[in-house]
Amino acid sequence: MDRPVKKKHPIIRYKYYIAGGVVFVAFLAYVIMSSSGPRQLRYDVDRLTIAEVRFGPFNEYLDQEGTVQPILTVNLNALESGTVLRIVAEDGAMLRENDTILILQNIDLQRSIEDERDELERKRITFTDQEIQMQRRSSELRRQTITNAYNLQRIANEYEVAKFEFGLGARSSAELELAENAYRYNTVNTEMLLEEQRHDSLRNAIQISLWQNDFQRDLRRFERSLERLDNLIVRTPYAGQLSAVRVIPGDRVSTGGTIGQLRIIDQLKVNMRISEFYLDRITIGQLANVIYQNQSFPMRISRINPEVSERQFAIELVFIDEMPENTRIGQTFRVRIELDQAEDALLLPKGGFFQITGGQWIFKIDETGSKATRVNISIGRQNPQQYEILDGLNPGDRVIVSGYDNFGSAEVIVLR
Repeated sequence: MDRPVKKKHPIIRYKYYIAGGVVFVAFLAYVIMSSSGPRQLRYDVDRLTIAEVRFGPFNEYLDQEGTVQPILTVNLNALESGTVLRIVAEDGAMLRENDTILILQNIDLQRSIEDERDELERKRITFTDQEIQMQRRSSELRRQTITNAYNLQRIANEYEVAKFEFGLGARSSAELELAENAYRYNTVNTEMLLEEQRHDSLRNAIQISLWQNDFQRDLRRFERSLERLDNLIVRTPYAGQLSAVRVIPGDRVSTGGTIGQLRIIDQLKVNMRISEFYLDRITIGQLANVIYQNQSFPMRISRINPEVSERQFAIELVFIDEMPENTRIGQTFRVRIELDQAEDALLLPKGGFFQITGGQWIFKIDETGSKATRVNISIGRQNPQQYEILDGLNPGDRVIVSGYDNFGSAEVIVLR
């Protein structure tokens, strides 16, 4: 006898399908909720660099490498042409002022100087002979003047006697007239001789002066020629280190030709190249310092080359007092240049996060230390160690400052 079959409830009949549908709906809801919330990333805290924001003095400065160079490098040029006869000082030698570097030889110049010497001696002999002749003529004229003066005195006496005797009647008027004419003639003659003697003396003085001036000009010309001969010995104009010697014995050197360089190393300078961003903030006289072996050496900017090349410009710095011991040319120092006076500001240590965020946002760790959330910030000034925070963070906040390369688009970092 057939029994009636009892039908199952639809829920029981389709329970597996219903369960699967519920699971799918739950999974879909989880996916939707996950995608609509902030994207999270789990990361080991040991692999991060965490820094604390603090309030303190902010020093805006540059910290870059500079190269030690001599304060001055002088080109050594030959003042006279010639052939290199002998090199006295070798490349790299430390020289004092007026030390001999090398000796040149110029046979044509030496012959020319010998000819000038002979010509000067000939003129000296001629001048001496002419002076003797002039003195002889002057002596003869003086002798004549003295004789005439003696005769004038004698004739004057005779004239006085003639006048006395004429008064006594012992002489005639004709004899008195003869005596008077002789006296007047000799008087005029003597005066003319005296005038001629004065003219002769003046003429001799002028002639001697002209001859002396002519001889002195020739003498100065000869002395300059001797200086040219002395210039064949090339000497150091200052004390320093000889470098870059470009000649060897037998080379022909022209006038003004460079034979090497002289480094003035009694004082050294530091050359640096700085980003064009700081061109308007660097001035001559600005202070800086070098930290070497835990000791600070103050410096100042002595020269600025405003020409920009490859987005950089060059400056020179000199030591104010002393320089580090055993400083060598070509040595590298870390130079710190102060840009402004220290001011209190909210400070954040520098880190690799800036390369990704551009300083516009950062991950800030919450109070529990379990996660870090992305927050927007504003950065002001900076130095090689710190950023100035203008907005977005407060003193005591802890942030992730290491690189964000592995964070992708995460907005929350769950710290493990």
